[in-house]
Amino acid sequence: MGSQLFALCFHANQPQSLARFWSGFLGWELTDDPRDGLVLLPGDDTGFRLRFLATQEPKVDQNRMHFDLTSTSLEDQQRTVERALELGARHIDIGQLPEEGHVVLADPEGNEFCVIEPGNNFLADCGFIGALACDGSQEVGYFWSKALGFPLVWDQDQETAIRSPHGGPKITWGGPPLMPRTGRDRLTFDLAPSADGAQENAWQAEIDRLLSLGATRGDTGQEEADRLLMTDPDGNEFSVLVPR
Repeated sequence: MGSQLFALCFHANQPQSLARFWSGFLGWELTDDPRDGLVLLPGDDTGFRLRFLATQEPKVDQNRMHFDLTSTSLEDQQRTVERALELGARHIDIGQLPEEGHVVLADPEGNEFCVIEPGNNFLADCGFIGALACDGSQEVGYFWSKALGFPLVWDQDQETAIRSPHGGPKITWGGPPLMPRTGRDRLTFDLAPSADGAQENAWQAEIDRLLSLGATRGDTGQEEADRLLMTDPDGNEFSVLVPR
């Protein structure tokens, strides 16, 4: 039993436009799947898709997760920033210091991401998407390690990080204090149970396993036709997809 990270979902006011931005920026193929909707398929070892779902709710605060993108040189970092700006990104200030080497940007809907300076040892063996950096507790890092079967690659001073055994980005949590929560999450995980679909009650068994690890059912209690909304120990929303 277990779950795989199927997709990172962007809840967007204009999903088509946002999907085109990230497709052009990452160079990933954009597909419009009858069931999954607008999806970007990774062209590298990232290991999960990007999905774009429509929402009417505006973005009101800083996201609890963002991409950290790597650079091989200062020139490479500048080229990445320029490419993002040409496609519709913008510079933003989230309190970074002038002496810090990373560049903070936002996509056309305000979702933050960072272009990290070269020479970052923590991301040295990662691809272009070096990390999915999250605001979160040590407890939630342990939860996701067990939920996804990803080993811990960092656990120090209440900061944690996990990574797939197959490589790809690291998923990191910075420890307390956590940012206040306002509104619904703009970026969420879609999990796909990895159990054999022929196994009786396999989907419910995976829900029960996640609950035993510390997840809760979503505050709406809503079970849609193809997914169940849940929250992790920090209250971050995620969905468990019904096997096809």
